[in-house]
Amino acid sequence: MADINLRAVEKHFDGVPALHAISATFQDGEFVALLGPSGCGKSTLLRLIAGFEMPSAGAIAIGATEMSNGQTGHNVPPEERNIGFVFQSYALWPHMTVRRNVSYPLEVRRTNKATLREQTDAALSATSLIPYADRMPSELSGGQRQRVALARCLVSNPNAVLLDEPLANLDVALRASMQDVFSDFHRRTGATMVYVTHDQSEAMAMADRIAVMSEGRIVQFDTPQALYAQPRSRFVAGFVGEGTVLPISEVARDDACVTAKLFGAKIAIQTDSPNPDLICLRPENIEISETGDIRAIVQRSTYLGGRYRLTLEASSGAQLIAESRAHFPVGTQLGVSVHAPWAFAET
Repeated sequence: MADINLRAVEKHFDGVPALHAISATFQDGEFVALLGPSGCGKSTLLRLIAGFEMPSAGAIAIGATEMSNGQTGHNVPPEERNIGFVFQSYALWPHMTVRRNVSYPLEVRRTNKATLREQTDAALSATSLIPYADRMPSELSGGQRQRVALARCLVSNPNAVLLDEPLANLDVALRASMQDVFSDFHRRTGATMVYVTHDQSEAMAMADRIAVMSEGRIVQFDTPQALYAQPRSRFVAGFVGEGTVLPISEVARDDACVTAKLFGAKIAIQTDSPNPDLICLRPENIEISETGDIRAIVQRSTYLGGRYRLTLEASSGAQLIAESRAHFPVGTQLGVSVHAPWAFAET
């Protein structure tokens, strides 16, 4: 296994930049998710790491080996990078059994028969595919086919495993179970994994760290917990988790806490910025209380099973998202208290 190091990596298509000077290190054995909306550059970055594309500028190294360099033109072919790639379409050979699909990378390398069988059996076992070894891909479910693609990555003991939206073609229930499969796979193998997705729930559930991308840049690279609790920009606050970003004023500090004014009320805030001017209000920051300083009207109430998601409109016109175990009909006027939201300065 190995680190993946990106140094000022850029990619242009017909002179139009798709990636802007991206520098980051994915640690050995780390599960990293590239998260962002369509067109933000996450799949392009993955293809550069795999060697399917050449950077226009900058360099990519896996471990101590430089794989590509936009300035010198140096580029190690994909088949020589010892990287596993899991495609959204699975990319299985339809005329080969599960065992042959998994063992094929070793066959191409002319691995001796004893080693080939041993490593193939180990990969099938790690992905719970031994009972399906003699079946054809057409006889498998979508989740089983995805596990075959994972086993094919594992069989050659890759330095890293790259996954490009591998769950996009699966139904919701199967996607949830496959998240456990990927997490178990990562835990057992210790492989460095880079996972592209536009689904924040997938990224939050599996990744050690998430690189949130927008317009060809990594705008914040952090743990799932930090991205949710301490976003550093309006984009990250709005893209990761639910909530509302609102301006604050009259920030004051004393030995006990930091306070700010919101909707005319003084509230305590959490921040590490010397001059915060925005807050991120998550549902857990909002308490429905008749003694609340802020008045709001219920605009929408959605039942989520055991609780309701409330869309509220404050007297200022701002929209808030809250959760409640009690049902409040549309049009109900409520009192709202705000508790210790995260405040930041837009970067």
